[in-house]
Amino acid sequence: MKKLFRYLLPYKYATIIALLLTGFELVVELIQPVLMAKIIDEGIASGNMNRVYLWGGILLALSFIAFTAGIVNSFYSSRVGQGVGHDLRRDLFEKIQQFSFKDFQEFPTSSLITRLTNDVTQIQNFIFMSLRIALRAPLFIIGGMIMAFTVNVKLAMILLISVPLLMVIVFTLIGKGVSLFQRVQKKLDLVNSIIQENLIGIRLIKAYTRGDHEQKRFEKVNKLLKEDNSKALQIMEMTMPILMFGMNVAMVIIVWFGAAELYTGGAQAGEIVAVLNYGTKIMFSFTVFSFVMMNYSRAQASSQRLLKVLDQNTSSEELTSNAKVREIFGKVEFDHVSFQYPQSKQPAIQNVSFTIDPGQRVGILGETGSGKTSLLQLIPRLYEASSGFIRMDDEEIEKYDKRVLRKQIGLVPQEAHLFTGTIKENIGWGKEQASLEEVIDAAKKAEIHDFIMTLPMQYETMVGQRGVNLSGGQKQRLSIARALIRNPRILLLDDSTSALDAKTEESILFSLKKQSCTTFIVAQKISSVMEADLILLLEEGKLVDSGTHEALLKESARYQKIHTSQMQKEVEQLA
Repeated sequence: MKKLFRYLLPYKYATIIALLLTGFELVVELIQPVLMAKIIDEGIASGNMNRVYLWGGILLALSFIAFTAGIVNSFYSSRVGQGVGHDLRRDLFEKIQQFSFKDFQEFPTSSLITRLTNDVTQIQNFIFMSLRIALRAPLFIIGGMIMAFTVNVKLAMILLISVPLLMVIVFTLIGKGVSLFQRVQKKLDLVNSIIQENLIGIRLIKAYTRGDHEQKRFEKVNKLLKEDNSKALQIMEMTMPILMFGMNVAMVIIVWFGAAELYTGGAQAGEIVAVLNYGTKIMFSFTVFSFVMMNYSRAQASSQRLLKVLDQNTSSEELTSNAKVREIFGKVEFDHVSFQYPQSKQPAIQNVSFTIDPGQRVGILGETGSGKTSLLQLIPRLYEASSGFIRMDDEEIEKYDKRVLRKQIGLVPQEAHLFTGTIKENIGWGKEQASLEEVIDAAKKAEIHDFIMTLPMQYETMVGQRGVNLSGGQKQRLSIARALIRNPRILLLDDSTSALDAKTEESILFSLKKQSCTTFIVAQKISSVMEADLILLLEEGKLVDSGTHEALLKESARYQKIHTSQMQKEVEQLA
């Protein structure tokens, strides 16, 4: 929690003002019982109404000023809390942008969403409460006991004995609450994960009529969240009745002992009222303090989760460095390259070697899990090779600045991903400040322009979240257009024409021939890569055959088998 205090520095003046106003409110609260005692002893008891008017007027004036101070305090406390929340979300989002794929395996998407929303909210609420009332409560408990001693030492001793005992109970319960609220936040991650999966896969759920199954799955994690939350709240809520009981017992003893002192002349009526007033306010401060501590328990649990993200070592994904900043031409060489995912026991790529010259086309074939996508991801350095060398224009790829390298690469992923916004914005997303003419040109190359022109708003048509209002083929073509608008030196197509019909795919591939870039095409069909300058055939991460279509048909039994199988399927479909 202390590490997050640095976020208060930009708001130090607002924080200081809020604390000063809190201090003023505290002073008024501490003085009020003394003024009440004076009204009773110097005014009411002696029948001197002038003293009643004097001390009563002072009491009302101070109360009004404290009321005004409280309103201003709320304004500054809110400003600090909201400001810290804003800055935390900004830095967390920026940190997540620096994550490597390895980091995303450690922090699931649902967990990151919870941390950016719920956990940040817990922190900003705690800061607001701390500046508004949290500091006032414990300070009044201490100050109230001190002021009680200035009024009547014997009566104040009763508070001195009871208050520390209650403090020990409160802090014991708080310690248990922190660990329980950490469990609650983890359960909230699970709930968010199920919600996210269902919203993304709602079409599949409806198509398979698996709504009841998903409802049961959600109910299971939702029930676990409820149970852990209930346990945490029960522990924290126990503080309230314990405090109320303990302080009420102390108040009864004060009344009983005060009556005896009043009878013997050891205390005045105003003094008894003042000490009782302090006792009542201390009891109220205890209830506020227990509520604040419950929020502290939540904030402490949330702060630990946030710091895990902020302190994550992302040096491997630093985009800018002292590496080379220059234009690439597109020559790519893999020299005995192997790659293994961090949590995997088996390598995804094993000892792969090939060389492709600028402007040439590479086709990559293989069964599911053969390492096709993994190979592509090594080129823009989304992952780093475990061994071997990848060279770009005869230079080791590690010597290139990542940001500059990636700006010259166009990637069309296996699953087309669109952002909420217009079609123009989605295509133009691939290049900063792209003109409408560039957007249209890219759309034409991707064979999507004619479809766009049939839409009511054409290029200004809004795309639903994740492209929900578009077909798979349309999303793929928009993704291809987004890559082409960059005029990339290297174009990576990861099975990105799988949802297209043969004619559209052929048109797009023909259009790509005119692009002056090195092109890697991952495909399932030989027809998609048969005109490539080099075809790589992968099997369980190994490069088992390579060559042109004609050469592989003559020399590779594996390639011949795939070709024959696909040709038979095409004949059967035509029949």
